[in-house]
Amino acid sequence: MTKQIWLNLPVKEVAKSKAFFSKIGFSFNEEHDTPSSTCMVVGEGKFVVMLFEESLFVSFSQNKLTDTQSSSEVLISIDAESIAEVDELAEKVKEAGGIVFAPPADSQGWMYGCGFADLDGHRWNVLFMDFSKLS
Repeated sequence: MTKQIWLNLPVKEVAKSKAFFSKIGFSFNEEHDTPSSTCMVVGEGKFVVMLFEESLFVSFSQNKLTDTQSSSEVLISIDAESIAEVDELAEKVKEAGGIVFAPPADSQGWMYGCGFADLDGHRWNVLFMDFSKLS
């Protein structure tokens, strides 16, 4: 039945968003690029995040956009391999123009993570989870 899930996000400017995500370490499948969209590939499972210019996204979703400055439509969580990777990503986000809204820190005794907003205000959560500390 289902082969793969793709997450679609509206962005103001595809080129700027692609540059931002490239700077923080994401890769792209250029075969799927158009002037108004790009295909970001995440992790070993090659989870796809499509970035669509807002007007194209609205035509697909047939719904208005969420104001990411005052509300969240989704929190996208990604897995980190280490505490150092979380710290490095937080620095890359700041250098690339994103906002770290939750600085790297321990959480619940078994997780370490941070939260950031991309150029369009979409919220991301990066977590290193040490399951040996889970009680």
